[in-house]
Amino acid sequence: MYDYVIKAGTIVDGSGGEPFQADVGIQGDRIVEVGAIDPNGGATVIDAAGRWVTPGFVDVHTHMDGWYLRTPTIESKLRQGFTTEVLMSDGISYAPVSRANAHEWIHYLQGLNALRQSDYAGWESLADYMHLLDGANAQNSLLQIPYANVRVLACGWGPAAPDDYQMREIQTRIETGMEEGACGLSSGLDYIAQCFASTRELTEACAAMAAQGGLYATHVRYKKGTLAGVQEAVRIGEEAGVKVHISHFKGTNDREGEELLAYVDGEATQRVDFSFDVYPYMPGSTMLNYLLPYEVFHRGPLAALEALRSRRIRDSVTFAARHLLDLEDTIIAWMPGQGNAHWQGATLQAYVDASGQAAGDALCEFLIEENLAVLLVFHRGEDRLVEDFVKHPCFMLGTDGIYHERAHVHPRQFGSAPRMLDTYVRTGVLTLADAVRKMSAIPAERFGLRDRGLLQPGQFADALILDPTEFRERNGYLNPAVMAAGLDHMWVNGTPVIREGGLVDPMYGTYPGRSLKFRQ
Repeated sequence: MYDYVIKAGTIVDGSGGEPFQADVGIQGDRIVEVGAIDPNGGATVIDAAGRWVTPGFVDVHTHMDGWYLRTPTIESKLRQGFTTEVLMSDGISYAPVSRANAHEWIHYLQGLNALRQSDYAGWESLADYMHLLDGANAQNSLLQIPYANVRVLACGWGPAAPDDYQMREIQTRIETGMEEGACGLSSGLDYIAQCFASTRELTEACAAMAAQGGLYATHVRYKKGTLAGVQEAVRIGEEAGVKVHISHFKGTNDREGEELLAYVDGEATQRVDFSFDVYPYMPGSTMLNYLLPYEVFHRGPLAALEALRSRRIRDSVTFAARHLLDLEDTIIAWMPGQGNAHWQGATLQAYVDASGQAAGDALCEFLIEENLAVLLVFHRGEDRLVEDFVKHPCFMLGTDGIYHERAHVHPRQFGSAPRMLDTYVRTGVLTLADAVRKMSAIPAERFGLRDRGLLQPGQFADALILDPTEFRERNGYLNPAVMAAGLDHMWVNGTPVIREGGLVDPMYGTYPGRSLKFRQ
């Protein structure tokens, strides 16, 4: 009757209810019983006494798109308990593309993700990408439709608004993406191509998925101010008739945080079906090319290198470095070239000082040397500022994780789930039941993952056994790339991925992760 029986664990089932002691029975890819179980002779029995047994966690904002194609086991995420990752965040990814522009996307995204030109194998649609991922990873994946990719296919890289025919093409591609299984549309309105999109354009684009129940997940126009960006997103959702989800939503100080949450409670949730994600840290991370004037990318990522030689552009970057950034608190996390590798972990200010040049000249030369692919971590703000957002009923966890090998990346890639279950529970920010629910049932329901996110009969067997004395924060800003420990067992679709603390080699080279499809 059972393939696996988890005995005598403390069940934190994802519902938000009080933890309780029980056994869990797994058969095939499903949980079939939670209660007192007398296992049959064929079952593998795991003693979970003194351990937490939880659903697998869902990361709703992640940048593992390329790593999913390059490696089947993303250990930094597996060790935290993430059994499902929602890919193609911030409106930028590797599909949909054309064979003519795929190499430009790979070039642009190198600082954020894993793929190299040699990895391109001719895919174009979201369905193509899903097919490549299905059964090729230890984790499940769910795709969004990245708006910049869709816009570039219809309009090119430039700032011109789509004409009527191009808008119909955009809408048709979004409808097709939803039919292929995407959960909605993602945008990153400070990033390439989509930064030129107007509110009306985005409303028309979102309206194309309203009938299918798609979710509009957006990195708002943060450069204009978070509140103004969220207000625009709510207007888009209201006029298009779609749900709205804000990516990595937080305030930079106490006053802004209070203002944002007052708007959420007093207006946003009254006008649209509203939610947001946060990673449990204040400092952020993104590509250095994010800081460039938008005009640099008018002719696409490859032409941007030539634009960086412009005196006017360099002076603009110098102005931004003086007045809009704090170079002393901005850390160089990764770049592809070995010649600059010794700068990893150093500040941008140290790099500029060593160059002997104005900031704009030094940073533009840096980007030219590294083909735009420089990753940064911004060490500003106090982590406590995100706590009120984490407590909010509209919150769910999104790590915004960015990974590179041998890099000084943001600690959120390795420590987000332990911070939720260790630091936040221990200090009373969250109860254990709430912390688990915000990483499992809430995101599963919001992103249309049917029969996932709960440890209940009939659900898919994405399950964890955690040692509460060991599953704790071990990394930080000075030592970010430290693996989480204390995850003793993990199942994905009923198949062991971690057993007794060790990664499991798959039988016959087949991995249990599935390309999931959105279901209302």
